Amino acid sequence: MLTIKLGGLALPVHQFMLIVSVLVAYGVSYLIGRKLKTASLGNLLSDMLIAALLAARLVFVVTWFELYRAAPWSMIDIRDGGFTPWAGILAPLLIAIWRGWRNAAIRKPLIIVLAAGALAWGAMFGTRHFLQGEPAMLPIVPLTTLAGEQTGLSGLAGGKPMVVNLWASWCPPCHREMPLLAAEQKRQSDVAYVFVNQGEDQAVVQRYLSDSRFDLSNVLLDRDAGLGKAVGSMALPTTLFYDREGRLVDTHLGELSAASLANKLKQIH
Repeated sequence: MLTIKLGGLALPVHQFMLIVSVLVAYGVSYLIGRKLKTASLGNLLSDMLIAALLAARLVFVVTWFELYRAAPWSMIDIRDGGFTPWAGILAPLLIAIWRGWRNAAIRKPLIIVLAAGALAWGAMFGTRHFLQGEPAMLPIVPLTTLAGEQTGLSGLAGGKPMVVNLWASWCPPCHREMPLLAAEQKRQSDVAYVFVNQGEDQAVVQRYLSDSRFDLSNVLLDRDAGLGKAVGSMALPTTLFYDREGRLVDTHLGELSAASLANKLKQIH
């Protein structure tokens, strides 16, 4: 499963796990704070959370600055999922160490709070890993070309890393990211790009491509959205990144930016 749906909101599983872990940490800090009659732990957690987000985003933007420079405002558009995990972990830990060194009274409670959050994450991660088992491979799902021929993803890979984009014509973020993916498909001959339309018929897809003037190869139809169901995606756009052996290496829910796409591609080359 790639996404979890909460009402009308679809979240990537890893984001959901992170949110739950943070809420557990806040819950434990609240209980300890009531007992100690102090709100300092909750405030410290908020400072750590802000530092984590800022540091993770800043390091990611600096890493891919050349790709962000053409559109400076995109640096603050965190919807592209551009964060550097190690920076998001290191920054709050440094704050925790600094505040614990200055205030001995919060050291033990702070350790308990952080341990609770870490245990919550570990339990969810371990459960997901146990249920998922081996790394997911290219799904065997019947798909149809625009010419009406039956095909599958494995036949299009050709021993290359593969990027599989799940999209639909009614999806605004799908439309916004399509020029980037179309350009990358033309530029990178060593990566197989496949665009799998979810739930629409040939006439709708052909009209959309013609009206939008997107020159794409490997556009496939998935009338029953079987691929989305097979990979556990409940939202569009979803982009899947497979290595040369057909193993699922990473996923992206939502609109891709040039930087977030480049970061994902680095993992499958």
